[in-house]
Amino acid sequence: MTQTQTSGATALAGAVDPVTLEIVRNALNAVAERVTGRMIRSANSFIVKEMEDCSAALFDADGRLLAESANSPIHLSCVGVCLATVLEHYFPVADWNPGDVVLCNDPYAGGESMATAHTNDLIALSPVFWEGRLVAFAGLMVHHLDIGAMWMGTRGWGAEIYQEGFRCPPLKLVEQGRIDRKLLAFMLNNTRVPETLENDLTSQLSSVQAAADDLLALFRKYGAKEVAECFEELIAYSERRTRAEISRIPDGVYCHEEPILDDGAKGGPYWLRLRIVKTGSEITFDFSGTDPQVIGPINAPMATTWAAIYYVMRCVTDPTIPSTEGCKRPIHAIAPAASLVNARKPAAVYQRMVVCHSLVDLAMGALAQALPDRVMADSCGCNYNYTIVDDPKSARQMMFGEVAPGGLGATSRGDGIEVMSCHVTNCPIPPIEAIEMEAPVLYLRREYQEDSGGAGRWRGGVGQVLTYQVMGRRPRLYRTSQKSRSLPQGFCGGLPGKGGRWIINEGRAGERVIAYAIGDLESFEQGDTVTDYTPAGGGFGAPHEREPWRVQADVRAGLVSTETAEKVYGIKLDPATNEIVAVTRGAGPTAR
Repeated sequence: MTQTQTSGATALAGAVDPVTLEIVRNALNAVAERVTGRMIRSANSFIVKEMEDCSAALFDADGRLLAESANSPIHLSCVGVCLATVLEHYFPVADWNPGDVVLCNDPYAGGESMATAHTNDLIALSPVFWEGRLVAFAGLMVHHLDIGAMWMGTRGWGAEIYQEGFRCPPLKLVEQGRIDRKLLAFMLNNTRVPETLENDLTSQLSSVQAAADDLLALFRKYGAKEVAECFEELIAYSERRTRAEISRIPDGVYCHEEPILDDGAKGGPYWLRLRIVKTGSEITFDFSGTDPQVIGPINAPMATTWAAIYYVMRCVTDPTIPSTEGCKRPIHAIAPAASLVNARKPAAVYQRMVVCHSLVDLAMGALAQALPDRVMADSCGCNYNYTIVDDPKSARQMMFGEVAPGGLGATSRGDGIEVMSCHVTNCPIPPIEAIEMEAPVLYLRREYQEDSGGAGRWRGGVGQVLTYQVMGRRPRLYRTSQKSRSLPQGFCGGLPGKGGRWIINEGRAGERVIAYAIGDLESFEQGDTVTDYTPAGGGFGAPHEREPWRVQADVRAGLVSTETAEKVYGIKLDPATNEIVAVTRGAGPTAR
């Protein structure tokens, strides 16, 4: 199956005053940021108020992207893909009215997988009318805590989509300003946390609707004609600049492959395969040869595969290009149906991030053959650390955890970032105090993992060591991590970063290492500890090319040991003072 973005309208070159265009561009970005800002401030769930797992985007009346918030890349492209599906299959432009909000969380809306990312991610779409005419849409995607799946928070190794909670096809939850209380009651009846879902859902509806007032301020100031011309020119400008960037990539075919479930969990490893064909100002990502979808939750909807592709292309093109529909027009994809990158019902998709993070490394690995100075070495990938417990104060279940950050890959220009939720996730680390206030858990350790970053001219970002004690009753760990055996690879002579592992009761009686990095819920006892060693980023360039003072600084910061400094980098340090005493590279040691 081939998915291709269309060319769209012709640019209105020179029709818009550049100062006005820049004002409108920044205003649109500000509106998108305010949408997520309202959502984060009014949410109850720690996933939103602490991890900021929500994203907003604005579109013209044809559903073309105009601006988006700086949140989760895996969300952002899905909002536009879902809007296109809604307009084509459910609510054409003529069926929208002022005050409507359409809600959807079905990855298979429209018959394929071109809608939302997974069932916990609900997308709200609201129209904007000016003088009785539809002129724009606002969209807000929010990860909700629990939507009534087989396990709390849709954790566990689900085998099919029907185990991943209620699925809402595109429906008008709000119609001409009035909320459908019956539909809302149905949703609240299918969650373990009805109060939290009701608060966060109504916050989502209010946040996305408030965008209309912000957008209409532009129409009042400039008039419908000039604003529409700005929309056209913004899209055309992004397309021109994106095509210019793609044209600089040497024409050719670039191939790469990446394993997932590399430690053999659930029958793995499975393989993602990519063939990039670049011709002129067009680029095609061909995933033919990728393994078929599996009975498990790691399959990626096509909407999220698009999101990963767009993210990579934004990484390797000029970041000053406005993020609009124009950026997408020169990009095409071929993805076999019912494969790991283009799921079909009834495939489960909750853990699609296992594939999507690997898609980023896959594309970077292919593009490294053409753009070594623009790509990033492998990063930590997908890391989830969640524990479900019985609330000691009630009969309900509760869940806590985080998107556990690791190390990012190095680039040709600098070291990888230490301990960050990488690439298409991009969620902040929740404060330990915030989690401890809301959940029966005691954090014992969170620190950099020494010697984990891949060595290189530029060092890969280090992972973390995280240990916490679970105080709640009947705890069950749901963990996901990658790169445990096929390590995060370095580029251009850089060494791989360390892989991840999980240990129950490390250093205590009953210590055990969990066999697989991903799988079913892992049961353990109240009072036990969980330790997560997260993967680290790969290095870039040969380690002997790293400047001695940088190695010295790494040792002083606790990121590299003195032993590694000497053995891998050839930099001998005085263990007492950390002063450089010899550089043992090339022809022989050089005293300092």
